[in-house]
Amino acid sequence: MKTSPYKYEAVDAKGVSSTGQVVADSENEALRILKRKNLIPIKITQSSQKVFTFSKKKVAAKDIIDFTNGLSTLVQSRVPIDRSLTLLEGITESIAMRGLVSNLRREVKEGRALASAMENYPLVFNKMYVNIIRAGEEGGILETLLPSLEKNLEASARTRDTVISALIYPAVLLVTGILSVGLLLVFVVPQFAMMFQDSGANIPNSALFLLSASGFIKTYGIFIPVFIFLFWVLLRRINDDPLRKRRKDEILIRLPIGGKFFLYKECAVFSRTLGFLLDAGIPLIRSLRISREVVENAFLRELLVRVEEDVRAGMSLGLALDKAKGFPILLHQLVTVGEESGQTSTILIKSASTFDTIVSNQLSRLVAALQPALILILAVAVGGITITMLSAVFSMNAVEF
Repeated sequence: MKTSPYKYEAVDAKGVSSTGQVVADSENEALRILKRKNLIPIKITQSSQKVFTFSKKKVAAKDIIDFTNGLSTLVQSRVPIDRSLTLLEGITESIAMRGLVSNLRREVKEGRALASAMENYPLVFNKMYVNIIRAGEEGGILETLLPSLEKNLEASARTRDTVISALIYPAVLLVTGILSVGLLLVFVVPQFAMMFQDSGANIPNSALFLLSASGFIKTYGIFIPVFIFLFWVLLRRINDDPLRKRRKDEILIRLPIGGKFFLYKECAVFSRTLGFLLDAGIPLIRSLRISREVVENAFLRELLVRVEEDVRAGMSLGLALDKAKGFPILLHQLVTVGEESGQTSTILIKSASTFDTIVSNQLSRLVAALQPALILILAVAVGGITITMLSAVFSMNAVEF
């Protein structure tokens, strides 16, 4: 639900009139805010002023971590929430984050809980984040939960950065290879075509194939960006269709090469989130529901729905995960051990680190195999084009001689 600004005219218990503005989901919510301020509204109208909204693209993950770190430090120092947000607004460098903190501060000053204010920005603060803040506010232990929340965000960010860093070099190699081959076909190979035409010699089949490919790219190459865009649209449509996305995600985790990487990456996210929520004192059923929303793979989310139903029916979490038949054996074995020892949350958090290590090792092996493969393919492609065209030239000269 979107928030809107409402202008008001009101009087207090002594009859003193005042005007101002509140941000609320509806006019009734604005009236409740004024009532909490002990104000009697005389007139209230929705303002035309825009309230900025924010998305994950505008607010970087690093900004959220810095915000959580600053809020944790201030709350542990017993600084009130509204005052903490005021201080954070003043020291935040990101314009988007500063605007977001300003909105949060305004809503908190109007009487809303911090968790309720954060719910208005689901693309910035996910369900796990909001529920941890709510649990801290309701239990009066926000200063205890915020440091753990910060560690959780940092661990997730490290895993994400590791994946991105490892894939940068292969991506550069792939782009370099495609550009190199493309430039050869578009600018170099056509020069040989003119040479062959002038000589009138027969063109070898291999060279003829390259000349045809060159002509095709020069004629229809302008449509390549269109095909890439259409492919991107197709992927978006697949992700927008729940059934197709589920099938795609199931195929991903069952791939013989790379499938375990996707599976263990999701298991690391799930284990860390669930362990953190249980450690914060949130009930198991609620924690499972929140953790399920953090998992991106639709097939695994469907399995987690069954796990939640089984746990609700009285089955232990370890047995429910085993029954789902989609998660690693290591996960439900560790969870079973944790349940037997009464340390489920601790075991889950440690298992998340184990899965992160597995993901890192899988990625390292994949990149180690991918880099020489890309270099070899690039060398064969460029060298093959060069040798093919030069051989055709030499054979033409030999015939002339």
